[in-house]
Amino acid sequence: MSGTTINVGPVLFTTLAALTLLAAAVFGLTRLGSGGAVVRAAARAVLQLSVVSLVIAAVLGSWWSAFVFIVVMYFVASVTSARRIGASRGRWLSALPIGLGVLPALGLLVGSRALPATPLAVLPTAGILVGGAMTATTLAGRRALDELTARYGEYEAGLALGFSERDAVLEVCRPAAGQALVPALDQTRTVGLVTLPGAFVGVLLGGASPVEAGATQLLILVALLAVETVAIGTTAELIARGVLRR
Repeated sequence: MSGTTINVGPVLFTTLAALTLLAAAVFGLTRLGSGGAVVRAAARAVLQLSVVSLVIAAVLGSWWSAFVFIVVMYFVASVTSARRIGASRGRWLSALPIGLGVLPALGLLVGSRALPATPLAVLPTAGILVGGAMTATTLAGRRALDELTARYGEYEAGLALGFSERDAVLEVCRPAAGQALVPALDQTRTVGLVTLPGAFVGVLLGGASPVEAGATQLLILVALLAVETVAIGTTAELIARGVLRR
């Protein structure tokens, strides 16, 4: 193994297996959930990254293939959020917060030329933004709907006091939905002090200077804040208007 690359071989796979079994054992023994879920997640990651590693060179070869790959990422993220939120009404509209968060931010990054307009730069950036929007939408949707269920009496009290349905729902759900932004806020606040995120490390290992790597990471972090804020706000609005409900 060189200073910047990981050797793909038995040692790598043994280490991955050991880490997976450790996580599964702790998850199961502490009764936080099924250890099998950890094993399945790790197995899926291995399979999916193996496939992506094989096709990524071809995907990055043209804009059309890169665009198709981004659409696939968006579709999978939307399905994942819809399933995790567990809404019985309007569940597929969870795709809307993700799209409304990612499209303007990605368009601004490319249009302003802050991000190079090449598939090599746009594709991974789109993946990061879609992933952030997916997580924010899922957390906001789950927490807001859980809060509405737990405090349904307060919602009805708001209606009795003359609040509109939208205002009554937001009064109950808005703080819970806003908590979905905490991970992004903490990551941004502590970057460089607690963690060196993936974009920084990737650009640095690619041969860029530390200043260039830092600028790239800063761009990604601030873009993620914008994307996730839009996604959370849109999710809360969909719930408040009764479009997305259990």
